[in-house]
Amino acid sequence: MENVIVLVNRIQRACTVLGDHGGGDATTSLPTLWESLPSVAVVGGQSSGKSSVLESIVGRDFLPRGSGIVTRRPLVLQLHKTEDGVQEYAEFLHMPKRRFTDFALVRKEIQDETDRLTGKTKQISPVPIHLSIYSPHVVNLTLIDLPGLTKVAVEGQPESIVQDIENMVRSYVDKPNCIILAISPANQDIATSDAIKLARDVDPTGERTFGVLTKLDLMDKGTNALDVLEGRSYRLQHPWVGIVNRSQADINKNIDMIIARRKEQEFFASSPEYSHLSSRMGSEYLAKLLSQHLEAVIRARIPSITSLINKTIDELESEMDHIGRPIASDAGAQLYLVLELCRAFEKIFREHLDGGRPGGDRIYGVFDNQLPSALRKLPFDRYLSLQNVKRVISEADGYQPHLIAPEQGYRRLIESALNYFRGPAEASVDAVHYVLKELVRKSIGETQELKRFPTLQAELAAACFHALERFREDGRKTSVRLVDMESAYLTVEFFRKLPQEVDKTGTGNPSTPSVDRYADVHFRRIASNVSSYIGMVSDTLKNTIPKAVVHCQVREAKRSLLNYFYTQVGRKDAKQLAQLLDEDPALMERRQQCFKRLELYKSARNEIDAVSWSR
Repeated sequence: MENVIVLVNRIQRACTVLGDHGGGDATTSLPTLWESLPSVAVVGGQSSGKSSVLESIVGRDFLPRGSGIVTRRPLVLQLHKTEDGVQEYAEFLHMPKRRFTDFALVRKEIQDETDRLTGKTKQISPVPIHLSIYSPHVVNLTLIDLPGLTKVAVEGQPESIVQDIENMVRSYVDKPNCIILAISPANQDIATSDAIKLARDVDPTGERTFGVLTKLDLMDKGTNALDVLEGRSYRLQHPWVGIVNRSQADINKNIDMIIARRKEQEFFASSPEYSHLSSRMGSEYLAKLLSQHLEAVIRARIPSITSLINKTIDELESEMDHIGRPIASDAGAQLYLVLELCRAFEKIFREHLDGGRPGGDRIYGVFDNQLPSALRKLPFDRYLSLQNVKRVISEADGYQPHLIAPEQGYRRLIESALNYFRGPAEASVDAVHYVLKELVRKSIGETQELKRFPTLQAELAAACFHALERFREDGRKTSVRLVDMESAYLTVEFFRKLPQEVDKTGTGNPSTPSVDRYADVHFRRIASNVSSYIGMVSDTLKNTIPKAVVHCQVREAKRSLLNYFYTQVGRKDAKQLAQLLDEDPALMERRQQCFKRLELYKSARNEIDAVSWSR
């Protein structure tokens, strides 16, 4: 049966590779898998012996040393127990292809990687370094070494460094899944311990806190730490563990860590004060205690972890459906996808026209408001002024004035007046054209499936606009033809019904004119008659122009907007179709990240399900 800590280590490592750690998941509303997995954070003041405790647990001298702040970035340390006889080695996540067997080089790489981000200063960074150590001398465990808490800023550090470090540490230990390893030196009053003070703030019941007392061998003669180790000074839910680290002399002499562990055991076994506690003291005991507790916590949290994984998978699946699945590589599937996308667009476009979505009503607005208003504003009052009517009639008569009714003058007045209707007819065509173009843009934007394909969007828009231009030209020709038809043949019946000028002298002599055909009243009657005829034609065009526009533009847009585009797409080869389905790089990256995260969570679920959780 695989150790659950090894499984969690592997999942955490995969999370880190994908950036699925800390601060929640950008693609879901849930915490990240990393945040839901229990971990052990090592907390302590500067020079409390944190580094020495970690090295004792690992059994290797691998951490940078020095005065002041040495740990300037979090170090996520994953320990993997291997079979006896297997050579120890270390791997950094940022150097996955290199194995370190010389732990002096591990120390150097930690220092170098810290300097790469913070510079050779005393600045800190919250970006962690990930290190895995494989050894037969360790237990399966994950520890997070955090910068040491401090009370004052030293030269080269900003004044905010004290609060910055505390905020960084709190960002880890505030999480309810975090186990706190609080390191305190025995040669200082436990009441002044930075680690205990912080642990008490975030874990007042002490359920998540393990107290570790270091430097027991450096206490003043005649004093001991039994009150702390036996829980009388400060009680925790878990027992305190005492540690004896290597002395500076041992470090200078490169005393082997295995020998140092043996000396530590001898110290407790031979100590009059601590011998009765020797079985629960030392770095080896601490490592086993933490490993057993971490495993128990993981087992207890498995239902909630599984629930989180399932919810996240559901959200990621929904996200994948929203942004679109990967595109097939064969031409047939690509062509099918293009056609499906076009149909989705056409469906939305028709809904706009037919009233399922807003926008189509603007076309009716052209016919009901814009066209009648334009017709009313035509300058017929000026055109049919007395002076202009006289001029047109006179020009139509030529050298021989009309005898009865000026028929040529009537025709010329009417034909010239009807030309004014061209403007509103063409304006109606253009107005509907612009509405249709806007609806195309809107429909493309509302077609969710198209959002991932900017090239196809552009091609589709261009094809639609090209088709609409053709429809506009047809609409313009038809609408203008309606006007020309009115000019080509005047309605004779209209003039037959006009009141005739009769003989009012009573002589019965038709040669005696009853009305002076060159008097102003005569020309005003002509203007009135022409105005009435134009009004009749205006009413007719007000009804027929919309019919022509709808027939030539709106109906064709609904029926054959993409016919030419479909013909062109059907002739494209696989390479051209792939170019048409070229996606937005940002969206491709988003899908790739979503897909990788989905695979990670599915893999984690499968691995957890495959492990037997029986105790």
